[in-house]
Amino acid sequence: MTAALSHPLVGSATSVDWILDRVTEARGILADTTRHPDSLVILAARIVAGQTDDAGECAEAIDLLRLLDRRPLYAVAAAAFPKGGAA
Repeated sequence: MTAALSHPLVGSATSVDWILDRVTEARGILADTTRHPDSLVILAARIVAGQTDDAGECAEAIDLLRLLDRRPLYAVAAAAFPKGGAA
């Protein structure tokens, strides 16, 4: 019982691995959109748009959101970038 407690706001290696696993899974869904329901593709596009470092991949995910998501574009952008695009 002498193990140090981790701070809840500091990411651990397992949380980073978990995020990378989810982004990889979302990329797989986007690679084969015809086999998945629109709601899952929308969720995957939001994850990729919000987590990727590649501007081209982000733009493609946002374009897919424009096609599938019926909300106005500003609402789609707000969902993809909850902090207004700030890191």
